[in-house]
Amino acid sequence: MKEYKRIITVGAHPLDAELMGGPMSIVMNRFGAKSTFVHVTTGRLQVAGATEQEKQDYLDLLVRQIDEVAKGMGVNAHRLDYLSSNMPSEEEFIQEMMEYFKQEKPDLVITHHIGTMHDRHYYTYKTVTAAVKRLRAQGADIDLLYGENLEDLVGFVPTKYLEMSQEDVDTWFNSLRIYDLFRGKVSSVPYEAYYTTMGKVRGLESSCPNFVKAYMHAGLIDYTIGK
Repeated sequence: MKEYKRIITVGAHPLDAELMGGPMSIVMNRFGAKSTFVHVTTGRLQVAGATEQEKQDYLDLLVRQIDEVAKGMGVNAHRLDYLSSNMPSEEEFIQEMMEYFKQEKPDLVITHHIGTMHDRHYYTYKTVTAAVKRLRAQGADIDLLYGENLEDLVGFVPTKYLEMSQEDVDTWFNSLRIYDLFRGKVSSVPYEAYYTTMGKVRGLESSCPNFVKAYMHAGLIDYTIGK
């Protein structure tokens, strides 16, 4: 398997980047990789009648959890702090991502797959994909993978399987459980049940006896042919 040295995972909301890129970063840590989770939006308390203080308390807790989860996986966290209701235009965000990638020089970017139920997931998929494609056309050597996300499964076909040791799996899930969202305190989405099951299913698919995380390669032009 290719050993990546600089990995950036871009997620639309807190928890997305960790679910998609966490396994790859945890495994690549053993080979000296440096990884970053980029959160496009940070999230706000969506409870009718919540006071401004309650909203601020929730945001403060979420920010702490973002940092703690990243630390648990040996990854840096970078918040862009956009509001879902006030995003930059797609072209503006593509340019922002291009500048960020030029600065950070990743050899792997992971983000959302196109087949999603969420507008912000699609926005992130479209802009990050465009940024990577433009940089590759300029000569940057960046791979692009879409991470399995239970909210982005329409048309998701695994093309890369990542085997994880039990230690890797424990690191991933123990860190994810820091999030109230992952533990079911914010919504009823069965995150842990899904990812625990899919790790076993992907293992069966790939004839691997261990836990497996699935990724899908982006369709990218190979500009190195003939050089």
